[in-house]
Amino acid sequence: MSGDVLLGVVIGAQGLKGEVKVKTFTETPENIAAYGSLHTRDGRKFAIAALREAKGLAVVRFDGIATRETAESLKGVELYIARATLPSPETQEFYHADLLGMRAEDTEGRSIGKVVAVHNFGAGDVIEIDREDGGGTVLMPFTQEIVPSIDIAERRIVVAAPEEAEAEREGWVE
Repeated sequence: MSGDVLLGVVIGAQGLKGEVKVKTFTETPENIAAYGSLHTRDGRKFAIAALREAKGLAVVRFDGIATRETAESLKGVELYIARATLPSPETQEFYHADLLGMRAEDTEGRSIGKVVAVHNFGAGDVIEIDREDGGGTVLMPFTQEIVPSIDIAERRIVVAAPEEAEAEREGWVE
């Protein structure tokens, strides 16, 4: 598992005094401030001076960022924390970052590929798997029916094809 966890990305400037809008990957936007200073992949550090929630985003003022121009220059910056900063997940819980690189198998145990991302485009989580057969990536709903098993220790997930999940739910498959 990676040493850093992505908590948010700056999506633009807010106002004239250096605030930025941050799309967070935390349970609530305010939680991005719960772990102290944030950093970028290249080592820049950002301390949060003020934060408020607005329309599902965090509006953040970082120490040392005081103008709209400087805030605009941060657009696209990904904000991370050290993995060790996060609390350990409870039993049957995991962080999306834990899934990256996991082996994806079908319900018969055959390898499908590797998990490359977990997205949320607004209608729920979607898992992206890079197929090992050279067929590119496939996006699937990240639901209990489609991903019935996640084994963090073994670094593998089981993926049921949508048709299989539907058949099971309807009682056609035992």
